[in-house]
Amino acid sequence: MAGKRHYDDGCAAAHALDLVGERWALLVVRELLLGPRRFTDLRAGLPGISPNVLSQRLSELERASIVVRRRLPPPGAARVYALTDWGRELEPAIQALGRWAARSPARPRDLPMSASSLILSFRTMVDADRARGLAGTLELRLGEQHFRARLAEGRLALLPGEAERPDAVIAGSPDALAAVAYGGRPLDEALAEGALTVTGDRDLAARFLGLFPLPAPAPATADPA
Repeated sequence: MAGKRHYDDGCAAAHALDLVGERWALLVVRELLLGPRRFTDLRAGLPGISPNVLSQRLSELERASIVVRRRLPPPGAARVYALTDWGRELEPAIQALGRWAARSPARPRDLPMSASSLILSFRTMVDADRARGLAGTLELRLGEQHFRARLAEGRLALLPGEAERPDAVIAGSPDALAAVAYGGRPLDEALAEGALTVTGDRDLAARFLGLFPLPAPAPATADPA
């Protein structure tokens, strides 16, 4: 990657930072973990990134063999970016970082989440004990993006796309869903105010949104600024 500064350290962890340690790089990977995306899709999921910086990060990730460019067949014929098989192996690392940072005493509680970041956070934070004994299929409609969730035998499979004959459908913005799943907002309140809608099995929807407890924050050792 010409023009980038490197750590010049033989440790593989240092090399990992050479590859994905630049600002926005891991978030670009995060957005691609749920499937190929157009440039405009990536910008929509990462509203704080400039077009120039996004182009630069994508080029760097391509040169590192983490991302590839593809062209969709007609009638779409759009150019999309996708993770390589090796690039997809970053998901456990991103999940581990997410679980670790969820305990940060300084973690902001009021920043927006993209649809991809919310869905991947559900994959990361699902509590297997709470999921045990819960079975069913749900569809999550987050704006134009739809995801299907399958609960069985204490496991959650959460993938892009519509669900076939879902038991429940939850619709709303990612932030509205996060407010119930993570922020402690009662589902009934979100429904009453129109922030979310649920069709089908409302009890299943409520139990699904209760599967993602956040860990207790780590002790704060620094004095407030």
